[in-house]
Amino acid sequence: MDPVSIVIVDDHPLYRRGVRTALEGQLDLRVAAEVGSVAEALAACEQLRPDVVLLDINLPDGSGVEAARTLRELQPGIAVLILTAYDDASYVVALAEAGARGYLLKSASDAEIVGAVRTVASGGSVFAAEVVDVLLRRERGEAASPFDAMTPRELEVLQLVAAGRTNREIGAQLRISERTAQAHLSHIFDKLGVSSRTEAVTVALRHGLIELGEGNAAG
Repeated sequence: MDPVSIVIVDDHPLYRRGVRTALEGQLDLRVAAEVGSVAEALAACEQLRPDVVLLDINLPDGSGVEAARTLRELQPGIAVLILTAYDDASYVVALAEAGARGYLLKSASDAEIVGAVRTVASGGSVFAAEVVDVLLRRERGEAASPFDAMTPRELEVLQLVAAGRTNREIGAQLRISERTAQAHLSHIFDKLGVSSRTEAVTVALRHGLIELGEGNAAG
């Protein structure tokens, strides 16, 4: 049998290299490519048609959630395995709904990653113990509030969006890149279930996540 073909998607080259080393030490696994953005991931998958995509959530040009949804629509045969530092409830639920077959945290050992790749490639599912409880509560109909999963940085970005700041202005004020500001905004949209800055501010105000002070306006 041909080895399982894998594309690694993560914007940290050193981490990618470590995962690649772990996978390429296995005779039945082959890393076809490693990339650092959503756009590169979609292009690599279109060209290489891998069996498994190891996908991070926080990428410089967008959200891994949207990438997973797009891959499911365009190439449903690819098994998406999330490998991320985030265990927020909203991400777990959104990615399960997007069709991800597995969800591991970056604290996973090399052996756990290798085993998870083999499992999803053969049609199974693997979810880290830390996130299984979220899925169980979802199955029991216990809603996981996306607002509980908002990070302090995301709340800062939301407050600046409410003040009418552009992504470039948000980046300058928070000392982050414009692309990182856009990535935070994409995560906010995913968590709040909205598709625009105005909707995000409206929902955030309604739930008391931010305050709209004098001179603030949603852009």
